[in-house]
Amino acid sequence: MRRISKEIRANGVSIGGGSRITVQSMLNTDTADTEASKAQIKRLAEAGCDIIRFAVVKPEDARAIYEFKSEFPYMPFVADIHFDYKTALACIDAGIDKIRINPGNIGDEDRIKAVADAARLKRIPIRIGVNGGSLEKHILAKYGSPTPEALAESALYHASLLERFDFDDIVLSVKSSDVITMIKANRIIAEKCGYPIHLGVTEAGTKRTGLYKSAVGIGSLLCDGIGDTVRVSLTDDPVEEVRAAKALLESLGLSSPLISVVSCPTCGRTQIDLIKLCDEFDSIIPELRPSRPVKVALMGCAVNGPGEAAECDLGIAGGKGEALLFKRGRPEKKIPYDKILQVLREEINKL
Repeated sequence: MRRISKEIRANGVSIGGGSRITVQSMLNTDTADTEASKAQIKRLAEAGCDIIRFAVVKPEDARAIYEFKSEFPYMPFVADIHFDYKTALACIDAGIDKIRINPGNIGDEDRIKAVADAARLKRIPIRIGVNGGSLEKHILAKYGSPTPEALAESALYHASLLERFDFDDIVLSVKSSDVITMIKANRIIAEKCGYPIHLGVTEAGTKRTGLYKSAVGIGSLLCDGIGDTVRVSLTDDPVEEVRAAKALLESLGLSSPLISVVSCPTCGRTQIDLIKLCDEFDSIIPELRPSRPVKVALMGCAVNGPGEAAECDLGIAGGKGEALLFKRGRPEKKIPYDKILQVLREEINKL
């Protein structure tokens, strides 16, 4: 059963409260280079990103928010801020939809109160981001290292700082580059508070290694019913983060793609180049426009053909230099190998 948390909203998009799990990414452009940043925002939006975060290093950088909001009024934007409370206030004044801070590193209580008061006045939520490198000295001394318990205590401590000033539009994020630590820390905070949780494995690595670590860390918690919004952090193009997150949600049945694919791993019975065919089919998916969600099977032979993929709307089973087209498990016709993609495209667009 999914954990039901408090609902917060950023530019009309819900996080928590049983709403759908949203996908986030972060710009890797210089925020001051607004043209490059807007080009990346456009690509992320087209890839299906729900919420976009960007670094704001100094108060002057907040001017970019006006341009971003003007060109992409529907997109929730999150300002990522460290150390400088004046930068947080500048972003709030500029109309940011959400801010990400670590209350413990922006100064004394007067500064925390100033940010909390300004955010409350404009109904701007705050994400508290905690990781192993940002633990307070007293918590690190207590636990000796960034243990799951230390990370969870830090997050809850920071939430209490905001609560002290009557602010509770909070999202909690507890991340670690160690997958097991990240999982355990999030399970602790999920039990101890009702705030929505942002999931991610920080510094996960490249597209190859980062995908594995994120799938295990984020996926395990989602299977527990924990998590309201996710970011798959990769040392790669941010668009790849969005694609990975969406694929992860789809694999768990937490998001419904317009086109989903079932394909066999191939074996010695396979007589067509199914691996190449699957790669080519993946590349044309964005071009396909069925009127409803469609499940497509790409199978290598009769064994993994209509029988095992009988619940798919459409599929092919490979033969020698050809394939059998089937619909809902019923054979339709044979297709030469070089016509398979064309026929699949035509049949899917009819649906």
